[in-house]
Amino acid sequence: MSIFICGTGSYLPQKVLTNDDLSRIVDTNDEWIRTRTGIQERHIASEEEATSDLCYHASLLAIKAAQLTPQDIDLILVATITPDTGFPATACYLQHRLNCRPIPAMDINAACSGFPYGLKLAQQSLKEDPYCHNVLLVCGDKMSSVTDWQDRSTCVLLGDGAGAIILHRQDVPEQPSAKLQLNIIDILLGSNGSGTNLIIMPAGGSRKPASSQTLTNREHFFRMNGKEVFKSAVNVMCECVEEILQRNHLTINDLDYLLPHQANIRIIQAVAERLRLPQDKVIISIHHYGNTSAASIPITLDQAIQEKTIHRGKTLLTVAFGAGLTWGATLLQWP
Repeated sequence: MSIFICGTGSYLPQKVLTNDDLSRIVDTNDEWIRTRTGIQERHIASEEEATSDLCYHASLLAIKAAQLTPQDIDLILVATITPDTGFPATACYLQHRLNCRPIPAMDINAACSGFPYGLKLAQQSLKEDPYCHNVLLVCGDKMSSVTDWQDRSTCVLLGDGAGAIILHRQDVPEQPSAKLQLNIIDILLGSNGSGTNLIIMPAGGSRKPASSQTLTNREHFFRMNGKEVFKSAVNVMCECVEEILQRNHLTINDLDYLLPHQANIRIIQAVAERLRLPQDKVIISIHHYGNTSAASIPITLDQAIQEKTIHRGKTLLTVAFGAGLTWGATLLQWP
């Protein structure tokens, strides 16, 4: 049995919000944003677009790339922190929209670490369920829906989008190889709940239900302690990369590419510098899309495959860090 990624897809909303556009909304400017974040522009969903809509378009592309149909999907996982509704799961909306069979569908809330968390769940499902052969994992967020457009420290960071992958279980080695075959070598996950206050949307849950007071206090928006997140992200992402390499008897020199969560160019550069990894081995897309939360890795992965940056014979490591605090790394290889 082998389990691998056989299809990818991504979707970005049509509207593009540039740094100059933002300077007309809050007290900021293009140079300030570029130098501190590396972001030039981001995509913003329309009022009519929900997270499931973004996921739907990315899913169709991934399913097509895998040469499958929605009827071939056996499980849907959606990693998001901006669900269509508090309940039911966004994955259920997506299952209906795709016209899939009555298969299992569920959401994952691991914030920016949604890709490795979802990948682990998908892998385990394929290993343990003899009737599960194709899993659709979609990471999508409409971050603009939880953005405080009065807070210039956070509104400049966030963008909307979705990235999807198809994981396939191949039981018979003699079967023809798929066009894309990214093998999952290892997945490393972790969390530290003592940092839950560092990246948070304070109100709207059972701890602090919506009220006139929470609305007045603007507690239904994304909040972040930037300085503490920066330090934690760099430390944890480096430790995560080193641990997964060590337990697979590899060194940083064995990697062809590192694909980090696209949160901030300074975090990415600091991680690469500490790992002594050349910048040309780091895949970056933040300048065009901003921080799209869980979607950032699969969006960037899909585009790197489309641009043939990633191809046969390459070893790739993805690493993410997000609210929770959560983190994860995935070691992938295209033989």
